[in-house]
Amino acid sequence: MFSTPLWLLGIAVAQQQPHAFVGARIEPVDAPAIERGTLLVHGGRIVALGAVADVKVPDDAVRIDAAGRTIVPGLVCSHSHIGAVAGADGSGPIQPEVRALDAVDPFDPGIQKAQAGGITTVNVMPGSGHLLSGQTVYLKLRDARTVDELAIRAADGTVAGGIKMANGTNPQKEPPFAGTRGKAAALMRAQLHRARDHQKKLAAAKDDASKAPERALGLEALVEVLEGKRVVHHHTHRADDIQTVLRLQQEFGFRCVLHHVSEGWMVADAIAAAKIPCSVIVIDSPGGKLEAANLSLQTAAVLDRAGVLVGLHTDDGITDSRLFLRSAALAVRAGMARDHALAAVTINNARMLDLQDRVGSLSPGKDADFVVLSGDPLSVYTRVLQTWVEGKKVFDLADAKDRLFANGGYGASDGQAQSMCCFGSQEGQ
Repeated sequence: MFSTPLWLLGIAVAQQQPHAFVGARIEPVDAPAIERGTLLVHGGRIVALGAVADVKVPDDAVRIDAAGRTIVPGLVCSHSHIGAVAGADGSGPIQPEVRALDAVDPFDPGIQKAQAGGITTVNVMPGSGHLLSGQTVYLKLRDARTVDELAIRAADGTVAGGIKMANGTNPQKEPPFAGTRGKAAALMRAQLHRARDHQKKLAAAKDDASKAPERALGLEALVEVLEGKRVVHHHTHRADDIQTVLRLQQEFGFRCVLHHVSEGWMVADAIAAAKIPCSVIVIDSPGGKLEAANLSLQTAAVLDRAGVLVGLHTDDGITDSRLFLRSAALAVRAGMARDHALAAVTINNARMLDLQDRVGSLSPGKDADFVVLSGDPLSVYTRVLQTWVEGKKVFDLADAKDRLFANGGYGASDGQAQSMCCFGSQEGQ
């Protein structure tokens, strides 16, 4: 019989003991801030939070003096490429059978850097060099050695994730890829009709295996899209490309999140009318692709005021995960309300991933995912001091190894793969 390693026993014991963070300013996101509060966690869940005088700390709890600190929910990034992920290849423009789950490296230093930025949940996406580059995977950034330990499971036990689509210039290439915007939409529409036909055949067969159509993994994934089980995460920049996605969504009725939306501010009312959320990237430096020339720092604020559910994302490595809170600060600087900006990096993104019942705010019963900050979350002077996932500390600035990931330096990026938008086989953004 094999014995349990001592380090595993230590984790098990630590998870069984309550932890109380006392005296911090707590920003739950879904409730008013608590100026001097206590956060009590146990068994990987949030047990209670409130003013210091209102939360009873158990006698066996580990008390942590958090006076002068700020605690916010673990950050949720709705669009990332950490984990050295690579999706579809050059064999075709539409590959829904490809899974990001099968391409994530759990040892990629990008995961530790995301922890250093306070990120606890991510939507890891294959790239946008295809009209459909594969299935995304939702990960909880635990300390893990396998992707299965990182993967979030749905209620039925399946791995949670969406599907990545794209339009605009990224997927425009030589045949068999589309060379124009019109052809791109036509190819995607035709594939969705094939999926609809497959859906009808499956429904007609019911439980009779002899009548069921031949297995088609790609079509089966798209049937999940048509049935609303899998959200479409759609890369799109220009206003006309955004409206193309809206037409396809209306025609086929799939659930959708628009990503990037560089010109979303131009068509905010149309997006709001369609009731489609937007995951916005905040970039404050010049350059990039021509179709993003009209990108505005005010996009998030304009969409938010129009009534759109707005989240922010890193698109790591386009924006470094360690600077994710900075994106929220820049959105506020451009006119977004402060509380809405904090929601845009927490609960709003959780809603886009169907994870709002587990993560995104500090509420009793939710996963104990939270970040301890040195000050105001939107201040350039504030540091992430600790990141906790399900009641376990996964980043500590006081630890020299973790501090290397946070600050950078020799060895901090050893083994990290960059996933970029338009170069080679690893196509991101």
